[in-house]
Amino acid sequence: MAQNDVVVMGIDVAKDKVDVCIRSLGARQVFPSATQGHRKLVAWLRKHQVGKAVMEASGGYERVWAKVLREAGIEVRIVDPKRVRSFALSAGRLAKNDTIDAEMIAWFAETFNDAPSQTYDAAREELQALVKARLDLIDSRIRLVGQTEHAAPGLAQKTHARILKSLASEIAKLEAAIRAQIKSTPDFAERVEIIESVPGFAETSAANLVAGMPELGEVSNQIAAALIGVAPYDDDSGKRRGERHIKGGRRWVRNAIYMPCVGAATLNNPVLKASIGA
Repeated sequence: MAQNDVVVMGIDVAKDKVDVCIRSLGARQVFPSATQGHRKLVAWLRKHQVGKAVMEASGGYERVWAKVLREAGIEVRIVDPKRVRSFALSAGRLAKNDTIDAEMIAWFAETFNDAPSQTYDAAREELQALVKARLDLIDSRIRLVGQTEHAAPGLAQKTHARILKSLASEIAKLEAAIRAQIKSTPDFAERVEIIESVPGFAETSAANLVAGMPELGEVSNQIAAALIGVAPYDDDSGKRRGERHIKGGRRWVRNAIYMPCVGAATLNNPVLKASIGA
């Protein structure tokens, strides 16, 4: 390793602990998911002069560790677990456990060390948490409405009704918090105004895009489509021209803007309107 190279660490995040690995130094360690573990990890990183930490998105468990590391001045990059697993398989590493995963993340990070780290934005992270919480409650409401329609009259139906009323109240609170967060952040407010100028996109869908697609306005349309997961990828080989399919991307953003896009297409785009028979 050259003297000026940044020391890179891979972190495998679990609910109760993290396994860490610095391949270039042959160093490995395990730290508990508690305040004491946070302090010990930071001290260990400083001892080994780590400059970049890479971890997989892990259902939200990674957020606390990412915050701890950023506050300690460590560059943090959060990557797609599918990419790391594909990388491990391509290297012939079939076994999988927490120790191996930390090593594979470190190896992946070293191999793709030039990839830029995400710019951390605390306000956007808070907005995204609010938006996702709202979407989760809406999903719960949809499921419960379906169950209520088939529930026999009596206690079960009354219980469903009370829960639905509570869900409506909590959704309203989240929507108010989302509006307040956007209003208090000039960049968000400006982006929402631009998105709402597109026919079919109103306040809610604009908030979803602002929270889930910070790259909008900074990347090409093609890259934006790929990030959302609606870019048609080639599947060609020699003279064979395969069908194009979408894959990957941010599923929750794609799902959140599906209906606004359908509405915009059917109301304002005659070509798309004809193709979907609207």
